[in-house]
Amino acid sequence: MKVIFLGTNGWYDSETGNTICTLIRTKKYDIILDAGNGFHKADRHMKGKRQKPVYLFLSHFHLDHVTGLHILNKFKFSHGLTICGPSGAKNILKTIINIPFSAPLNQLPFPVTIRELPKAQKMLPFRVEARPLFHTTLTLGYRIETDDRVIAYCPDTGYCKNAVKLARAADLLIAECAYKSGQTCDGWPHLNPETAALIAKEASVKQLALVHFDAEIYKTFADRKNAAGAAKKIFKNTFAATDNMHIEI
Repeated sequence: MKVIFLGTNGWYDSETGNTICTLIRTKKYDIILDAGNGFHKADRHMKGKRQKPVYLFLSHFHLDHVTGLHILNKFKFSHGLTICGPSGAKNILKTIINIPFSAPLNQLPFPVTIRELPKAQKMLPFRVEARPLFHTTLTLGYRIETDDRVIAYCPDTGYCKNAVKLARAADLLIAECAYKSGQTCDGWPHLNPETAALIAKEASVKQLALVHFDAEIYKTFADRKNAAGAAKKIFKNTFAATDNMHIEI
């Protein structure tokens, strides 16, 4: 299994990267986590004769997680695209991926299926667990099991028990880190290095990847390095992801 970080910023693009998007390449499927502006790079890694079905998991509908969807018509997903998201996803996507904002879903050059989770998670061909996280709007975190590996994804959340449950014994936890060490905001919940590391430690994960660095707060790669250093004091096997980073799981 290969994990490719296509976008690691939160809020907006900057010199440090595009907004949030991660590609997981498995034996049978290409799995994408959120569709920020990093989404446009996904097809660079899907070339070859053997195309796979693509599954896109949207955590919520803040624009830095869905703005990449306006370029869906650049892709050629020959086995189709399944978009998974929180309750209400069908109506929301049929509004924003439609005239006058973008090309309608029914005019794309490949079939699109929308699944609302957790209700429809048993309809997927691999095991997925979706749980609500602690954010300003309904936001889902995901636990994905395939190829004898477990990937947990906890974007846009404050510390919460559902994040720990999703991450339990995962091979990789991909967790947001919008705030710097010690920063919190009750009205706009996000993780900082310490709270992300606490989730990883409590869940006994094997590895923690920090992503979704707020572009206004994390202006340099040195800032990210410092965040990883702070997290390592609590959970040693931590790294700060950057755009176009590849890792094998």
